[in-house]
Amino acid sequence: MSKINAIITGIGGYVPDYVLTNEELSRMVDTNDEWIMTRVGIKERRILTEEGLGTSYMARKAAKQLLQKTGVDPDTIDALIVATSTADYQFPSTASIVLGKLGLKNAMAFDFWGACCGFIYSLDVVSSMIQSGRYKKIILIGADKMSSVTDYKDRSTCPLFGDGAGAMLIEATEEENIGLIDSYLRTDGKGLPFLHMKAGGSVCPASHFSINHRLHYLYQEGRTVFRYAVTNMSNDCVLVAERNGLNKDNIQWVVPHQANMRIIEAVAKRLELPMDQVIVNIEHYGNTSAATIPLALWDNESKLKKGDNMLFTAFGAGFVHGASYYKWAYDGNK
Repeated sequence: MSKINAIITGIGGYVPDYVLTNEELSRMVDTNDEWIMTRVGIKERRILTEEGLGTSYMARKAAKQLLQKTGVDPDTIDALIVATSTADYQFPSTASIVLGKLGLKNAMAFDFWGACCGFIYSLDVVSSMIQSGRYKKIILIGADKMSSVTDYKDRSTCPLFGDGAGAMLIEATEEENIGLIDSYLRTDGKGLPFLHMKAGGSVCPASHFSINHRLHYLYQEGRTVFRYAVTNMSNDCVLVAERNGLNKDNIQWVVPHQANMRIIEAVAKRLELPMDQVIVNIEHYGNTSAATIPLALWDNESKLKKGDNMLFTAFGAGFVHGASYYKWAYDGNK
């Protein structure tokens, strides 16, 4: 019996219309364009400003574009998974809302909480589902409305984050040496104090105290997170590359989590790759958490060729981190 591989066969994306620039941020907190660009490399970010719309809205928009681009029959979708840290509600799942809006009739749906590693973690899970033979077509969406957990009075974090969603159709194939080849995924549970949201969960439910003390916003100890991210993303990429015979001569693309330009540059330097082989869109979107890698691929789909060797890598709250070796399965057509 032939081995089943899991391949990405199409990408859709969505970012909100509203552009929050560094100049506008400088009128909200004590910051400026030079400070933000020098430290993180972000010029602008997209923000979902319409009242009553959450992560599911962006996820649905990305998935709808995906269905239109691929022409896949919605009734053949077996599962829909949303990687997110900013679910619409505590329950039901954001994925179930998206599924209902899309009118999928034969699929299960669930959310995957992997913070900024949500995409590469869930891609590994989805690939295993496909390889089991029980699922043929799965929609995987990375989506986050980071503006909903960003404190726009905190100059150290508010320039970093934006909103967006990227959706992928992942299908089964018997073609050999294609799709997700290898992953190295790890979690360091010591990361809690350095990156978290203090309130809103079962430890500290919403209350007058939590609201008055602004505990429903993301908290980050930037220097520690930066150090861990550079070390782990670089090490993880090198490990996956070495055990798969990859090097600067046969890696076509690195697609890193878009959190900080200095982190991205450090990963490229460790791999001895020029920056023109690193897919980057952080300048325009900022950190959209689980959506960053899907959006980067969506933005650059036309550059991708069948057989391209790619490394995905990410780091996030938890601390979660990892890298994946993916061999692209079709010529880009965006």
